[in-house]
Amino acid sequence: MAETPSGVRIPPPPPTGICVNDYIKFGVGLGLLAVVFIVLWRMGHVARLSRYVSDTKEELRKCTWPSTDELKGHTAVVMVSIIMMAVFIVGIDFIVTAVFTVLNNLNKTA
Repeated sequence: MAETPSGVRIPPPPPTGICVNDYIKFGVGLGLLAVVFIVLWRMGHVARLSRYVSDTKEELRKCTWPSTDELKGHTAVVMVSIIMMAVFIVGIDFIVTAVFTVLNNLNKTA
């Protein structure tokens, strides 16, 4: 006769940590990244990116930024506009719903 299992399952042991394959995968990925960076450096793409970032910083220094009071005023205008648009849309929705309800009731009585 075979023994019936007691219903208790013993889980397998946890993994022992990072294996050598993980280090190899990381090294290959890091090596590929280095090769891509060197190729881009030799083609001049890294220098162009650096020049682009510095030119962008220079242009942003030339911009005039709004003061805190102007920013608060513009924010208030945007919020009021959004509320007005929402009220308009809700109003149109109620009107269209009422029209369709009346038309549906007329269709049922006819």
